[in-house]
Amino acid sequence: MALTDVTTGEFRFTHITDYPPLVEEIWRANPRELIFPEGNAAFLERLSKDFGGIHFSPVEESYFSKQAKERLRSLKLWSGPEGEWDQGIRAAGAIISFLERNSPEVLKAIGCLQHYRASQYLMIDETTRHNLELLRDFQGERKGSLLGILDKTMTPMGARQLRQWILYPLLDERDIRQRQGGIEELVGDYEGRQDLRCTLKGVQDLERLASRIVAGNATARDLVAVKESLRALVPIRKRLQKYQAEIFALIERELSDLPEVVELVEQAIVDSPPPVMKGGGVIRPGFHAELEELRSVRSNAKGWIAQLESRERKKTGIHSLKVGYNRVFGYYIEVTKANIKLVPSDYVRKQTLANGERYIIAELKEYEARVLGSEEEILKLELSLFAEVREKVASFYGKLKQTALGLATLDVFLSLAEVAQSRHFIRPRVDSGLTIAIREGRHLVVEAVLGRGAFVPNDCHLDSESHQILILTGPNMAGKSTYMRQVALIVILAQMGSFVPAAKAHIGLVDRLFTRIGAADSLARGESTFMVEMKETSRILRDVSPRSLILLDEVGRGTSTFDGISIAWSVAEYIHDAFCRPRTLFATHYHELTDLALTKERVKNFSFAVKEWKGQVIFLRNLVEGASSRSYGIHVAHLAGLPPSVIHRAKEILKNLEGGELDERGRPRLAGVSEAHDPAQIMLFTSSDYKLREELKRVDVSVLTPIEALNYLHRLVKEANREGQ
Repeated sequence: MALTDVTTGEFRFTHITDYPPLVEEIWRANPRELIFPEGNAAFLERLSKDFGGIHFSPVEESYFSKQAKERLRSLKLWSGPEGEWDQGIRAAGAIISFLERNSPEVLKAIGCLQHYRASQYLMIDETTRHNLELLRDFQGERKGSLLGILDKTMTPMGARQLRQWILYPLLDERDIRQRQGGIEELVGDYEGRQDLRCTLKGVQDLERLASRIVAGNATARDLVAVKESLRALVPIRKRLQKYQAEIFALIERELSDLPEVVELVEQAIVDSPPPVMKGGGVIRPGFHAELEELRSVRSNAKGWIAQLESRERKKTGIHSLKVGYNRVFGYYIEVTKANIKLVPSDYVRKQTLANGERYIIAELKEYEARVLGSEEEILKLELSLFAEVREKVASFYGKLKQTALGLATLDVFLSLAEVAQSRHFIRPRVDSGLTIAIREGRHLVVEAVLGRGAFVPNDCHLDSESHQILILTGPNMAGKSTYMRQVALIVILAQMGSFVPAAKAHIGLVDRLFTRIGAADSLARGESTFMVEMKETSRILRDVSPRSLILLDEVGRGTSTFDGISIAWSVAEYIHDAFCRPRTLFATHYHELTDLALTKERVKNFSFAVKEWKGQVIFLRNLVEGASSRSYGIHVAHLAGLPPSVIHRAKEILKNLEGGELDERGRPRLAGVSEAHDPAQIMLFTSSDYKLREELKRVDVSVLTPIEALNYLHRLVKEANREGQ
């Protein structure tokens, strides 16, 4: 797969081994148009289902031919080896062939082809990107996303670079630490950071400006913007030279202030040129001798006309005579009807008016031709001079692109440092281990809405030896989904090289991040909510690795209770017993799953604490070890505004359920029926078993005295005997 952005000149390719990772990489690149060899209807149909918003352009096979590949070399866009990269280079050649036929003017802006490996980055598929609200929140807004919180960039280039960092977190420890070192130094230098941010305000989108210049589409205002942006580089470079972090030396070497370009534009282009070239006025006075002469003719027109008018009045004795100009008739001499008898014989009538006549003389006609000709010559010469200046600036395209990249990177560092200090982030430890240990971690987006004092931080410990799977139980709205997402976001931030919202964090590198969160159907594919859920779960189980991090929320929710419990239990067992032991957070309302910890050594139970007070439920939001026995769904329904009668009836039904889902004959107690004509049937969870287990879960044996324990056991035996057990 090869891709390009014609507005910035980005041009790169990668190799992908299967269709699912191809889909993920296309989602990550987010292209507007996709070209591929025609004649493969099945492939087109498959792509169309996955990417409804992309324009598809089937092209001839020749676009991907050896000749297209050679065209890359002839344009000096690729000079490296081929071998294993042959197919990727042909895909890049197809892009060049397509642009040559459809938009040849943008070819000059295309940069040299670069190879990248998706395996160099933490893989985040489209489902996970959406579930974690990385670029947009669930309402489609940017401000409620991770990007919206992190983006304090000062330039469009920096904003685009930050987006790339979020979508492509690193897997190389050295690169991560290099970024961390830069952010740490900026966090510790508030004054210097603010100076750099202030200076970057004067930098415009140098990357896209350079592309427009080399493509021949730039205006005079674009050249002035380049000049002003380059002027900001001198103080930026001086400031960077004071820092010790290795990354700033690398950035400083990428920055070129290009004094030749600044001087050329300063000499040639006015400070505030018009938006379009139609009327000229973009070339600075004094830049070109011939242009100055032509401008002199135009600027002296008023003086010359005044002299002619004075002379003709004396010559004819007509004191009301005046010389004028309009766009239809050009220059003229106007005489009132009362003075027509005084008009000399060399005056030639040009137009008759109600109150007089307009004339032309040879001298005025000659001057008119000269002035009007000078206007055309001025515009023609200005366009020519501007094109020359633009071409000279275009010769620095490579350095302009490199400088734009350096500025974008610096802008991202400043943005992340600003967020780190203002939101009290810390530098995490990142290594090749398999432990994720977070102390007092926070969800930075939720915290930004609630305020730091209102957000309750929580710890997390995951590893492959003792805490591989954490089963999370607790009430609705207690914070299970927020907790899982905050762990994932902290991992992404850490592998971006950013600081993280926690008191302390140790992140063992994650290579793939999987999420199964929320409910959504795909009606276009004929898939129900449950089918989508199962397909997502299937993909996770198929593609996990030892370094994967899995977030599962309510697996099995979309079907019957017993089916759902069975699937959720089996999925958890499969993950636990898998040879790769992926680290997993598993949130559920199936409290039966907490029994997994009794049979699976690397499964641990955690729950979100609540407090019941005066009939109300207070969410404490803190994670504690151990399982929860209730979900408090009726309380949430009450908060949502369900009618009181519905809430009251739900409590009655819940009481029946808590007294045993089935009676002694295996019939439902749900509606309190008493008929006895149905034969009993064997069920997975019998009423007595269920009641006994629920009763025992509520007992705190650590505070019972021996006599209290005996009395409690005696009561349970009596109740069992009463029920015929």
